[in-house]
Amino acid sequence: MIDLKDLRQNPDKYRKGAADKGMAVDIDGLLELDSKLRATQTELEQLTAEKNKIGKEIGMLAGKLKKAQGDEKSALEAQMKSLQARPNEIKELEQKLSATVAQLEPQRDAIWLTIPQPPDPDVPVGKSADDNVELRRWNPQWFDPRKSYKENKGFDALSHIDLGAKLGLFDFERGVKLAGSRSYVLTGDGARLHQAVLRFAYDFMANENGYTPLNVPVIVREEMMVGTGFFPAGREQAYHVNETDRGGGYDLFLTGTGEVGLMGYHQGEILDGETLPRKYVTVSTCFRREAGAAGKDTAGLYRIHQFDKVEQVVICKADEQESRSWHKKMIGFVETLLQRLELPYRLLQCCTGDLGPKNADMIDIECWMPSRDSFGETHSASRLYDYQCRRLNLRYRDEKTGKPAVAHALNNTVLASPRILIPILELYQNAEGSVTIPAALRPYMAGREKIG
Repeated sequence: MIDLKDLRQNPDKYRKGAADKGMAVDIDGLLELDSKLRATQTELEQLTAEKNKIGKEIGMLAGKLKKAQGDEKSALEAQMKSLQARPNEIKELEQKLSATVAQLEPQRDAIWLTIPQPPDPDVPVGKSADDNVELRRWNPQWFDPRKSYKENKGFDALSHIDLGAKLGLFDFERGVKLAGSRSYVLTGDGARLHQAVLRFAYDFMANENGYTPLNVPVIVREEMMVGTGFFPAGREQAYHVNETDRGGGYDLFLTGTGEVGLMGYHQGEILDGETLPRKYVTVSTCFRREAGAAGKDTAGLYRIHQFDKVEQVVICKADEQESRSWHKKMIGFVETLLQRLELPYRLLQCCTGDLGPKNADMIDIECWMPSRDSFGETHSASRLYDYQCRRLNLRYRDEKTGKPAVAHALNNTVLASPRILIPILELYQNAEGSVTIPAALRPYMAGREKIG
């Protein structure tokens, strides 16, 4: 959620921000509703002040009436009658004004929630992911994506789908039987490798980089989805559990990332500024409907409805340079992890049209996937400033001023599986059909060196 005070003072900043992101929003409608609402609220405050003043005046008149006689008493009684009639008039006015507030406030808030975070000035302007800008690449000495697979390893590659069938790693047919399209079952060493990469990433963040591990709910209230910025935009991507129709008090939603639980953990709180930054990591099952993705990447493990992800979030002080610094650090952790796995990757600076509503900046990391003959997205690192925390009412007490301030937030994928299994299996396969287990994962695979 953007700072409404800032929008009032700098509406063109938000008009341009929305336009650069390719989002149609009603800034003028929001400002008009906001102006009417504030004027109505001011009238209500004035009526409250008038009531308080009348109460004091009635008290003073009551004291004078006890002593007054004759014409003075008659005059005071008339004045008292007039004063006593005014609260009833005020009550009627308050009811009308309160009804106006009750009508205007949700209308204003509904538009307010749609206003996107303006992109940072150094984010390149573009319409879609096609306009993203490559920042840098890395690859191990033994595999260079600029060469063909055969030039790198001396044989033609099998896809992860074919490898999975040959080695008994996945069962797509039974997955579809169980849960429909884009479903799968990890079997045998496929399941073991999946658990190994998750544990490797989780331990890397918690044990080596000082992140606090949390296990958070993956089925949450609607206000958590709104608070973290996944609603109203993106609502069609979430699985909805309609509890109210079954007598429950509220509906629930399956989360598409552990970020929702990690950020919602401190919703409505004022943290001690000295405890910042807060660094949290979780591993959770994630659910995405992939609405609108029909016919796209339907085969294999790339675009699926359910997966597991190790996610990192940082909550820091409201300082742009500190946010930028953490953004770089969080990306650095992921680069170190991928280099330990020896997976070729590249960093992409996302353009304005690929940021989404809540991001001021976003860097995607893509790993080389031979079966796609291209890089495929495996990570996304977002800098949100106060957008998410403002929606969550997540603040900290500033040590210098003693006043609450809205915190900043960042998030980044550490590792998502089974998608990460695509580059691992395809790059580490051997000519005879086995797959070498990356050295970094062997402690999590009972010391084994190969699958098959």
